[in-house]
Amino acid sequence: MNRFDTTPYRRSTVGFDRLFDLMERQARNAGGDNYPPFNIERRGDDEYRITLAVAGFRPEDLDITAQQNLLVIQGRKRDEQPEGDMLHVGIANRGFERRFDLADYVRVENADLRDGMLVIDLLREVPEAMKPKKISIGGQKPLEIVKGDDSEAA
Repeated sequence: MNRFDTTPYRRSTVGFDRLFDLMERQARNAGGDNYPPFNIERRGDDEYRITLAVAGFRPEDLDITAQQNLLVIQGRKRDEQPEGDMLHVGIANRGFERRFDLADYVRVENADLRDGMLVIDLLREVPEAMKPKKISIGGQKPLEIVKGDDSEAA
């Protein structure tokens, strides 16, 4: 049984629908294609790196598209014929599409292809308006009554 029932959590939370939908979609797709293999690493509090093993692909064969909360990496198969007769084909050169769901405010900072590894650096930039702020109880300082000095009036 691969299904995780989120119904009890959906009843007692507000605004987490997207999170529960992501969890359910990932559970459904868990048995899917694992090509190309990849790593995801945290490099700091707000820095991440995705590394895909894309041996045989050139930069012009790869498309990286960043949308709101979604990173899509596509590789197109080249139609090159080898010069000789292939006796064994063990190096995959098939097209692929790999999708990564991104958290809010995560953007692609850099992408590089070197030694058959596609490295994509991600950075989370939370806008100032969305950062936590200390709220004082009562919201304002209490008003003080300014008393007039009678000695100046005389």
